[in-house]
Amino acid sequence: MPTTFECLTGPVAGIDTHTDTHTVAIISDTGRHIATDTFPATNLGYKAISEFIATSGVTTVGVEGTSSYGAGLTRYLRTQKYTIVEVLRPTRTVRRRDGKSDPVDAVAAARQVLAGEALSIPKDTSGPVESLRGLQITRRQIVMTAAKLMTTIKSLLVTAPDEIRCRYSAMSTLVMVESLSRCRPSADLADPRNGVLFALKTLASTYRDLQEQATQIEEHISILVEIINPHVTSIFGCGSVVAADLIVSVGDNPSRIHSEAALAHLCGVAPIPASSGRTHRHRLNRGGDRRANAALHRIALVRMHHEQRTRDYVTKRTKEGLSKKEILRCLKRAIAREVYRVLCQNQTATSSGQIGVAELKARRVERQLSQAQIAEKLGCKPARISDIETGKRPLPQLRTAYEQLLNPA
Repeated sequence: MPTTFECLTGPVAGIDTHTDTHTVAIISDTGRHIATDTFPATNLGYKAISEFIATSGVTTVGVEGTSSYGAGLTRYLRTQKYTIVEVLRPTRTVRRRDGKSDPVDAVAAARQVLAGEALSIPKDTSGPVESLRGLQITRRQIVMTAAKLMTTIKSLLVTAPDEIRCRYSAMSTLVMVESLSRCRPSADLADPRNGVLFALKTLASTYRDLQEQATQIEEHISILVEIINPHVTSIFGCGSVVAADLIVSVGDNPSRIHSEAALAHLCGVAPIPASSGRTHRHRLNRGGDRRANAALHRIALVRMHHEQRTRDYVTKRTKEGLSKKEILRCLKRAIAREVYRVLCQNQTATSSGQIGVAELKARRVERQLSQAQIAEKLGCKPARISDIETGKRPLPQLRTAYEQLLNPA
């Protein structure tokens, strides 16, 4: 999310960050090189960097990779009251002209700070959003691993002995996993039936454990999302996992997103001008945070299937000749506008004719009703009521019935 800053006066520093070392370059307000040095990427190294740039009177520092190799340094320099901006890595044009080395890249970072162009305010990684990011990454990897395990189980069943294949292939996924995890193959693994069954039992047990861990992490994610911003899950179609992706993209300091257009660029849903001469058009934005883009995409899909307002919009735009992909792009841009108001301005979600999930739960508690009692009256499982109250799944028809049940007489 590059932006433009006012030109700075006084010496500035640029830092090229790496796994083991950080290279610092200091230039004057006229662009004259003052000093360059390399420090270890450790706490002692961070302190040495702070002392090194302080001797030249530097107050603004450009750091490359503030959310990766430079994350620790960025946190430390913030505690020392330096103004930190994130710089882009040098372009190919600059590298062809000036060469490529750590000191050269550090000087290029400092000159970028001095010019005040293509800079951005880095995310704050010292708050609960950083915890949320760690949980989100872990859950995503567990889910991907579990999916690969299930693919392996089904592949093994294709070539398994006939009695094993016929017994387990006809089962649903959940029943098959439970049955395989409880089976008791013989110790004679020289027999293919026992060897394959033992392999399937191991895979199924691991799959079940991973699913339980993913569910536990998702519960922690839901709690953190409510702590950070309880209004995000009130956005129609935005469950706790989708909300977590959006929150992580914005960071602990949402004030750094200065406008809804900036958030749209951050999420990669802002159309990019591609006009020239008599041609006036926009092209697809392939940049931005792709996780946030995917989160907006999922919200748009949910609304296209379950929200009448969005369905009417899709019908209207289809009659105008727009394709489904073009309509999705329009919807994602509009959803980004709503996300900006909720996430960056701390406003409540736009009403879509439904009361918020927090109010639903409050009404239920006020009437001293449990989720099990509500589920019994609506003829569903208590887990579905929990899904509605946590925003995990939209379930629009069941939610409407739930609202009608709780409406005051």
